[in-house]
Parts: sequence; C-alpha cells; structure tokens
Amino acid sequence: MNAQTKGPMKAHAQPLGTVNRILLALVALALLAGGAVLLTGRGPLEGRRAPLLSAARRRHWHAEGWWWWAVVAVLALCVLLALWWFSAQLRRSRLPAVLVDTGDGAFALLRGRALEEAVAVEAGALDGVARCRVALRGRRTAPVLRLDLRLEPHAVPADVLAALAGPVLDHARASAGLAELPTEIRFQVADHRAQRVS
Repeated sequence: MNAQTKGPMKAHAQPLGTVNRILLALVALALLAGGAVLLTGRGPLEGRRAPLLSAARRRHWHAEGWWWWAVVAVLALCVLLALWWFSAQLRRSRLPAVLVDTGDGAFALLRGRALEEAVAVEAGALDGVARCRVALRGRRTAPVLRLDLRLEPHAVPADVLAALAGPVLDHARASAGLAELPTEIRFQVADHRAQRVS
C-alpha cells in the first residue's frame, strides 16, 4: 500500500552516480574478460590454441613461488575494492544533508541521517507501527522522504496515515524549514500468528 502526502514524488537524477555505475560496469566486464582468458588459457589475439604464456615464461614464473601468491592477493584485493566501491555507490543515493533557510539570509545544513532518525522515532512510536525505516532522497533544496512501515495486525492504515501526515511530517517540515516535504509511505502488515489457548 502506497500513500503520497504533501506533493508528488519526484525523481532527481544524479549524473555523477550514473557515470560511476557505468565505469563500474566497464571495469567488471574487463575483469570478467581477463578472468575468462586466464581460465581458458587462450590469448584473444593469438588464436584459440595459442597459450597465454610461452613454455619458457611458464618455467620462469613457476620457479618463482611467491609470484602466484602475489597475483592471487592482488586479484582478491581488486575484487574486494570493487565490491566496496559498488556498495558505496548504492549508499550514495541517500541525501547526506538538507539546506535550511535560517531566515536571516544565511543557510544551515541539517544532517540527513538526523532527520531520518527523528522521523523514524516519531513514526515508530505511533500506535500500531511495529517497525519504521526512513530514507531521505532528492536534492538538498528539495528533499523527498520515503517511509517503509510494518504495521501490527490490529493497526488501521488510515489512522496511521493521518498521524503521519499530521504531527510527524509537520515536525519534519518545521525542523528542515521546508514549505512542503514530498513523502512516499509504504505499508506492510505484519503476519498475525494464531495464539494457542489452553
């Protein structure tokens, strides 16, 4: 169940994030191609039956016992760095800060994580809410909230929505100095487990 409050949900493109993801995909393809060449032992420019290393080169590197351990360590490090970079790109979709107009011609930055935590605490304290996850997205001057709520079996979604659209989001807008705060709310009802009566 989705609910929209105080304006439509707007998607904001992040060009830098898109470029990073494209570069990551290209690096991944290059690593996959290199791994395929190493596994099959076929040089891509020398024919299907040409060895990747000549017999003399293989004998030379086989004698150097440390060499293969170094190659494996470097490749493992590259894989770990690629995974870390990929996870960092996914996390960057969250808004780190909101630009707040102080009213005297100056601006202040409100940490996005602080706003998320404040909304999560207020929403989680509502009657019938079992769990609440909040993500702040968009731009510093036009943030967008996304709430994922898990409701108790007895909860009434309309009542929870009214409480969210009232005090909870009013406090969030006031603290961020925003006239409006587009919000997407997703409800998920917790499973009701039958109780045994003796």
